[in-house]
Amino acid sequence: MDTIKRWGTAACLAAAVVLAGCATPRLIESDVTSYTQWPEQRRPGTFTFERLPSQQARPEEQARIEALALPALQQLGFRLVPESAQPDVTIQVGVSRTRYDRAPWDDPWPYGYAGWGFGHRFALGVGLGWQIPSPYYVFQVAVLIRDAKTKQVLYETSARHDGRWTDEGLQAALFEAALKDFPRPALSPRRVRIEIPRDGSAPAAAASAPQPGAPAGSPAR
Repeated sequence: MDTIKRWGTAACLAAAVVLAGCATPRLIESDVTSYTQWPEQRRPGTFTFERLPSQQARPEEQARIEALALPALQQLGFRLVPESAQPDVTIQVGVSRTRYDRAPWDDPWPYGYAGWGFGHRFALGVGLGWQIPSPYYVFQVAVLIRDAKTKQVLYETSARHDGRWTDEGLQAALFEAALKDFPRPALSPRRVRIEIPRDGSAPAAAASAPQPGAPAGSPAR
């Protein structure tokens, strides 16, 4: 009976450790580069998303990217409106992803190894191992803000992150990192750290995004 109780206690402790690990925030580190011509007294106002022709060709994918960027923009005080409302600025957002079969620090011989040796009692030992490399990703998000009337670029920023994660929570965190110092000039590049839920969920937008009537996307360079 005591053995059953001990096993039950151990199982409960293991479950508690797993749940605690799931509750721990995940730290996303990214390298951010920003350039600003934002007027000192100007405040964030209304905006619409602007899409490049390549992004207009992928409306569903671009709408998903804009939804990921929207919470970070709303945190700054920007308000998304239909294009017919004559917004103060237009904003282009984009995400690029590069996939590698393995990380730079992974074992260059990842698929297995074998070894042999003699023990002090003249016993022959053979060891075998097997390791499958995990994919490695480089993500970069970019944001470009223009004055809606003059088309002047007011703010340009990007954030880059590399690692194993690919979830939407990561991408939303990169937009938050890219806009972290808006509208102030800041050292570029710089390291920005953002905490997100361990489950990788993306933050919910404060309001649903109306469908833009005009173009938006990966900021033009």
